[in-house]
Amino acid sequence: MRFEREILPHLDAAHNLARWLTGNDADAADVVQDAFVRALSYFDGYRGGDARAWLLRIVRNTFYTWARQNRASDATALDPAAHEVAGQAPDPERATLEHAGRMLLRRAMENLPVEFRETLVLREIEGLPYKEIAHVTGVPMGTVMSRLARARRLLRERLMAREQAS
Repeated sequence: MRFEREILPHLDAAHNLARWLTGNDADAADVVQDAFVRALSYFDGYRGGDARAWLLRIVRNTFYTWARQNRASDATALDPAAHEVAGQAPDPERATLEHAGRMLLRRAMENLPVEFRETLVLREIEGLPYKEIAHVTGVPMGTVMSRLARARRLLRERLMAREQAS
């Protein structure tokens, strides 16, 4: 089946974006499931191109619909445990420092406005080029570049402020 061949390979990317947007695996699974149902129902209208960008746009739109229906508060909080890196460093001190660094980064990212966080995730974690991010988010490429620059600056400022407070 064409859908399985073109869309299913991007399931991990869809779940990753949904997890960063929702903040936990259970909600991300719900969003991805709804997104895949939508993708399947609209697949006849898919005319080729970048299947990953097409699917991630559906995931993003599904998240916003889901958030309006399921959350009274802002949908920006993340569950730090949702993004734990598996494996253990051989040196306990190094492992502790790495864990603290990841937690600090996650906390700084969770406090970014959702439009900055999603742009940062799509670029830095999913590796999408600006043009694909523009397609996924439905904003001009200049806006993508501006959001990415602002997201990086805010992230850097928040990390530096926490470092200075320590």
